[in-house]
Amino acid sequence: GGAGLGQGIRPVWTPDSKNILLAANRNENAEYDSLNTDIYDFSVADGSVKALTNRQGPDGSPVISPDGRRIAYTGFDDRKQGYQVSQLYLMFRDGSNSRVLSPELDRDAQNPQWAPDGRGVLFDYADQGDTKLGYAPLDGKFRQIAAHLGSGVNAGSGAGSISIAADGSFVTTVNSPDNPGDIAVGKMSGAGLTVITHVNQDLLSQRKLGQVEEIWYESSKDRRKIQGWVIKPPDFDASRKYSLILEIHGGPFANYGDRFDFEKQLFASRDYVVLYTNPRGSTSYGGEFGNLIHHAYPGDDFYDLNSGVDAVLAKGYVDPDSVFVTGGSGGGVLTCWMIGKSKRFRAAASLYPVINWYSWIGTADIGPRMTNYWFPGAPWDSAANLENYEKRSLLSVVNDVQTPTLVMTGEEDYRTPISESEQYYRALKMRKIESVLVRIPGEGHGVSKRPSHQMAKVAFILDWFDQHKKKS
Repeated sequence: GGAGLGQGIRPVWTPDSKNILLAANRNENAEYDSLNTDIYDFSVADGSVKALTNRQGPDGSPVISPDGRRIAYTGFDDRKQGYQVSQLYLMFRDGSNSRVLSPELDRDAQNPQWAPDGRGVLFDYADQGDTKLGYAPLDGKFRQIAAHLGSGVNAGSGAGSISIAADGSFVTTVNSPDNPGDIAVGKMSGAGLTVITHVNQDLLSQRKLGQVEEIWYESSKDRRKIQGWVIKPPDFDASRKYSLILEIHGGPFANYGDRFDFEKQLFASRDYVVLYTNPRGSTSYGGEFGNLIHHAYPGDDFYDLNSGVDAVLAKGYVDPDSVFVTGGSGGGVLTCWMIGKSKRFRAAASLYPVINWYSWIGTADIGPRMTNYWFPGAPWDSAANLENYEKRSLLSVVNDVQTPTLVMTGEEDYRTPISESEQYYRALKMRKIESVLVRIPGEGHGVSKRPSHQMAKVAFILDWFDQHKKKS
């Protein structure tokens, strides 16, 4: 849902232990303006409260300098856009003289921490699908200190966890496409990282992973460069013709990157080539790229994703008649958009999608807020608004779908309620398109609460695709 959401709600003590800093939305109309958080100073002695920020927009993640004189924080001036770059700010202890600390960095600043000497602020940011550690001095230019931060089992999970020692040394989590995560140490000089653990060595020594290759290609829409990654099956043979799975990330304001992803590795282990990309709207490429889908999603992202499929087909090892598509949440939206715009996919698996934007704003947890961010207003405000909702609805293209489609959602999903999936399944059935609706009991958004359900999710997708593979 965009940078700055849910960030920075951790209370912070001042060095003299007399006050607590906390980001909160204490506005009278908070229910209708949920992004508008400010940083508050709470006195421990008498409970008095002082607002240190007051602009329209989210201010969060406050951290106070070692000498107690300055506060660094993150946020942006809210322009009611789908994507807004979260910047790093600096102000005096009383909230005065606020300024952007690294104005030249067109990337989302997250998790700020003061350097031990108080001369600058460290923070992490994603750049072209890679989470990096940056340093912004109080007087000087921003610089990158380390790359490949993060740990996890999903190519979209890139937040780093950092702890800084008194001498400026730091420890962080790192990962890569062939390693879910380890601990590494480094120095402020940025001389590189030294990995000091091998926590997954026993597992990885018993498994042969699919090789991951980064690709860049041009979108047929406007020749814009799009970044993606391809996983080949573990025992890849270039003389063969493989089936391809296009896997699409959610958000839509999020990014995939050069990070470990166990679900995609499972797809590859079942003899599929897997393509995952960062189409327009993805974060980590700057504000302009992220807002190419402002009030226009789904839309031209089709061309970015479709051109990615063409780029992999051009490599010669994929059968063009055996191409599949899947994705979750925003990726579920785009899965339905792809099969509504193209007949090239043999089967699709749309996971926890939004299908009807009009019904979604009335049933989803974030629906009311999104009327002013993802849309120009509520659908009942004007005929033009209603048209915008309808042309972006997946029901607007369902009449063109010929692709056998599996739809899967948790029954306790409040982000993309199962009523959305039910509408799509019903429409496909009424059109006599081969389709299946999978309901996962007790699961919320993402179907990952229970490991057994997460594995069932992967099994359902693979079995559906295996059923529809071209018979050789």
